[in-house]
Amino acid sequence: MKLVLVTDAWLPQVNGVVTTLVELVRELEALGHAVQVIHPGLFRTRPCPGYAGIDIAVRPGKTLVALLDASGADAIHLATEGPLGWAARSYCRKHQLAFTTAYHTRFPEILKAALHIPLWIGYALFRHFHKPSSGVMVPTSSMLRLLHGKGFGRLRSWTHGVDTRLFQYAETPQPYPAWGALARPVSLFVGRASYEKNIEAFLKLDVPGTKVVCGVGPLEKDLRERYPTVRWLGVLPRAELAQVYAAADVFVMPSQHETFGLVMLESMASGTPVAAYPVEGPTEVIGVPAEGGVTDSDLHKAWYRALSVPRHEARQRAMQFSWSYASLMFAGHLVPARPGASFQTVRTVEQNVINASSAQSRI
Repeated sequence: MKLVLVTDAWLPQVNGVVTTLVELVRELEALGHAVQVIHPGLFRTRPCPGYAGIDIAVRPGKTLVALLDASGADAIHLATEGPLGWAARSYCRKHQLAFTTAYHTRFPEILKAALHIPLWIGYALFRHFHKPSSGVMVPTSSMLRLLHGKGFGRLRSWTHGVDTRLFQYAETPQPYPAWGALARPVSLFVGRASYEKNIEAFLKLDVPGTKVVCGVGPLEKDLRERYPTVRWLGVLPRAELAQVYAAADVFVMPSQHETFGLVMLESMASGTPVAAYPVEGPTEVIGVPAEGGVTDSDLHKAWYRALSVPRHEARQRAMQFSWSYASLMFAGHLVPARPGASFQTVRTVEQNVINASSAQSRI
């Protein structure tokens, strides 16, 4: 199968969507599929307003058309709703090509927090984007239910995974020489210092020990000045990030608008339990009943209870998520781009998904 994946989120950006797509491409290629990624690096770009470090394509139409004309795609997947996603959507509709999409990020909530755009307008816009999709892949069942209630159609469940070889288990918090001797317990947040992450709920927590933030974003400068006792690490290479997870006592996810929350899985794989609000992403990642951490409407209570979660239980929960399984699910949701085209490879993958699901349920 030849898959064309169109995405506004790609390397060198650092976020959960990029990690998901990089792992997805790696797994699909290991299965023998050819994947062509159309990303902002192939176009003239400019920084995304309000989001330093994220570049978006400028007027990608002509170049995108040439790439898609020459692609010979068996399947087309639009991973994001940015300029490339919209341009590819227009191309597919003009040429009567079927495509799938994914709902990675709760942009309506971001637009409300950053620009005060009412939620109903944001959801109307993104519902319009996904309406012609032959399958909208959603990473959690709770998010699927939310979108269904918002009028989205053709929703498909699609989980994510974690690299348990990179994020290795540590029975006790490990020393991380780069940050020296920090007062314990160490509370960690990994993610963008941005509107939707509700990061200040973490920074305001009245808890003992040291708070550490790994990430950058539009709120970073202001927050650094207001919370000088917090250790700010910026963006780290993933191998070093794995060391940071393993060195923490508890991971705090303050966001109340996560579609999934891949960083929680990475923390749990390292043995570090999670404290979070009982909302869509964290609830599904941590488990019900909670296995990899604690969810509570009072983040302060969740933090204290998470400290007592055995690290091996957090790791055990993370082991239930694999990129190989997630990639099989993804491939099973793809559709032939052209009417009447044969798609035997994907139909075979669908059977593999069923087999993998059965095997996973016995773990």
